[in-house]
Amino acid sequence: MQTQTPPPLRTPHWTVGDVTIHRIDEIPLPPETGPWLLPSATPDVTNQHPWLQPDFADATGTLHLDSHTFALTVGTLRVLVDTGIGNGKTRANPAWHDLRTDYLQRLTDAGFPPDSVDLVVLTHLHTDHVGWNTREEAGTWLPTFPRARYVTSRAEREFWAGHAMDEPRQQMFRDSVHPIEDAGLLDLVDVPAQGAEVAHGLRLIPTPGHTPGHLAVQVSSNGQSALITGDLLHHPVQLPHPRIGSCVDIDPALAEATRSDLLASLADTETLLLGTHFPDPTSGRVVSDGDAYRLAPVPPQRATPSRRS
Repeated sequence: MQTQTPPPLRTPHWTVGDVTIHRIDEIPLPPETGPWLLPSATPDVTNQHPWLQPDFADATGTLHLDSHTFALTVGTLRVLVDTGIGNGKTRANPAWHDLRTDYLQRLTDAGFPPDSVDLVVLTHLHTDHVGWNTREEAGTWLPTFPRARYVTSRAEREFWAGHAMDEPRQQMFRDSVHPIEDAGLLDLVDVPAQGAEVAHGLRLIPTPGHTPGHLAVQVSSNGQSALITGDLLHHPVQLPHPRIGSCVDIDPALAEATRSDLLASLADTETLLLGTHFPDPTSGRVVSDGDAYRLAPVPPQRATPSRRS
């Protein structure tokens, strides 16, 4: 059992028009995550970009990565984007195995107690994005957000339905996906090239490659916008080097093309980029830098929010 002690409960957040986007921290990922996940992001590559230090990499070029999710209110809907690794789960990755974090307390302190969540958007069905879909009660995995509709792309679910999964992935589906399906809470959305609006100002954007049905999430309000990456991008080092891919990309060439196209569309705009695995400060704007890009960080606000029931 791993007992994690994240920083004090002061919820980082950003304002996008009338929408406040909260970062709900789960755990920092260990230093060995970077070389495994992004093997081409060597220290020699990382150290070419001083702006990555100290927030996104240390002085040796070791990448910093986090597991967190985002919570926001869109109109009257309380929305959670991805659900992290989860507690008490049997996982092959030792950094994710049998966690005991205060994630749900953090979510509650941000104003999103589990029973209040209306919509859970799953960018894709990987282990570190679906874990808090469920929590264990009396030996049974039950939906953590019983009033919510959980949504993901139809292409994503259908891909895994036809995929020969190894035992660790089958275990993840058994404890974190099948229970919400069995409860009738999972909705599959057809997401065309222009995206699919699931609530006013909340659009699912198809960003395939990491997985076939991978989604980014666009938030728009009063002329302002933000984009939550999912695993379209894992780390800011991929802005100057879009060719750097993840070792778990299903289609590496498509993932690279998707990254490149998206970065080009965001470059030198006011859209806020929120990285699902970017460490603090987590967010920024994509800025042209020669023939590539860099991230101009936009730090979150850190006032402790008042509790809401």
